[in-house]
Amino acid sequence: MENIKDYMKSVGQQARAASRIMAQADTNAKNHALENIATAIELNSSKLLAANRTDVDDAKKRGLDAASVDRLTLTEKTIKGMAEGLRQIAALPDPIGEISDMKYRPSGIQVGKMRVPLGVIGIIYESRPNVTADAAGLCLKSGNACILRGGSEAIYSNQAIADCVQQGLREAHLPANAVQVVTTVDRAAVGELITMKEYVDVIVPRGGKSLIARISEEAKVPVIKHLDGICHVYIDDEADLHKAVRIADNAKTHRYGVCNAMETLLVNANVAAKVLPELCKIYLDKGVELRGDEAARKLIAQMKAATEEDWRTEYLAPILSVRVVTNLDEAINHINTYSSQHTDSIVTENYSKAMRFLREVDSASVMVNASTRFADGFEYGLGAEIGISTDKIHARGPVGLEGLTSQKFIVLGNGQIRV
Repeated sequence: MENIKDYMKSVGQQARAASRIMAQADTNAKNHALENIATAIELNSSKLLAANRTDVDDAKKRGLDAASVDRLTLTEKTIKGMAEGLRQIAALPDPIGEISDMKYRPSGIQVGKMRVPLGVIGIIYESRPNVTADAAGLCLKSGNACILRGGSEAIYSNQAIADCVQQGLREAHLPANAVQVVTTVDRAAVGELITMKEYVDVIVPRGGKSLIARISEEAKVPVIKHLDGICHVYIDDEADLHKAVRIADNAKTHRYGVCNAMETLLVNANVAAKVLPELCKIYLDKGVELRGDEAARKLIAQMKAATEEDWRTEYLAPILSVRVVTNLDEAINHINTYSSQHTDSIVTENYSKAMRFLREVDSASVMVNASTRFADGFEYGLGAEIGISTDKIHARGPVGLEGLTSQKFIVLGNGQIRV
C-alpha cells in the first residue's frame, strides 16, 4: 500500500507541474500536439490492434460478458475514429483565455470573466480504450493535465494509446506528463487518486453504476458523473409512424451496451395497435427480449410481464421495457419518475407537444424526432467527450472542452480605489 501511495503521489506531483505548463501553452502548440497524436495513432494502428487483441483474449478467458467485450474491442474503424476525434478537437476554437461579459461599473472599473483550465483532471474508466485518446485530447486542448486510470481489462490497449499521446506531446515540445496512464491495476490506486486534493482538481468516472457510486461516496475531490443511462423514447399519437419505427429501432438496437441506448419505450395508446406490432417484430427478429405492461402484452404475445424494477433498470443488453400511456402528461410523468436524467426523446409532429416535452423532461439531453444514440460529444460537435454529466452544477450532458474549464473574474482599472 505504501508503494501505491508513493507511486500515485509521484504521478500527482508530475501532473500538477505539467498542468502549470499546459495552462500557459498557446493554441498552436496544443493543436500541433493533437495532430501529432492523431498521426501517431494511425501509424501505429497495427500495434494498437495487437495490444487490444491481448486484452480481448484475456477478457474472454476471464469470462467477461459480451457487452463488456464489445466496449473493449478496437477495430480499424474505431482507431480512425480516435484520430478523427482528435483532429476535430484541434479544429475547435480554443476556449482558454476567452474573455466575456465585460461591463463598466459606476466606479469606472471593468468587470468580466476569463475562461481558464481546471488544472489536473483524474479520469477513471472501464473497458473502452478509445476513452484514453478522447480524454487526453480534450484535456490537452482545454489546457489541463490528466491522470487516466483505465480498467485492468484494457491495460495493454491503454498503454499503447498513451505511448502515442506522449510521443505527440513531446514532438510539440509540451510535457509528456500532461497525460499519464496509471500503470498499476491495483485498485488501491483509485482510492489514492480520488482523495489527492492537493494534486487533482476534479474526477470524471466513466463506467458501471457500482464504480461511479463508489467514487461518488469516497471521493474527496469534486466529481463530474452520471450513474446510469435509463433512456426513453415516447411515440406520441401525432407521430409520423415511419419516423417512429426507425427512431425506436435505432435507439435500441444500434448498440446495446452504451449509456445512450433506449431502455424503455413509451407508446401512446391511440397508436399502439398500429406501431407496436411492426416495431416489436423488428426487435424480436434481432433477438431483443421484450418486457411490457398489460396493455402492451395484449398486443404482443411474446412479451413478458414488466416489473416495477424493469422501469428503473439500465439493461445495457438486448432487453427492452415497453409501456402504453394515455397521453403526453403520463409519458412525461413516467420519464421524470424513472429516468436517470440522461437522454429522452419524443416522436411527434405536434410542435406544442414537442416544446412541452423539451421544457418539462428533466434530463441532460432532451430530443424531438431523433434517436437517443445521438447523445454524445462527437455527434454534438464537441469533437469528443470526456463523459456525460447528469449533474446540474458546472457541467451537464456531454462534457467537452468548455466543461473542462472554469471562469475567473477579471477586473480592469485605471487607478480606481474604493472609497
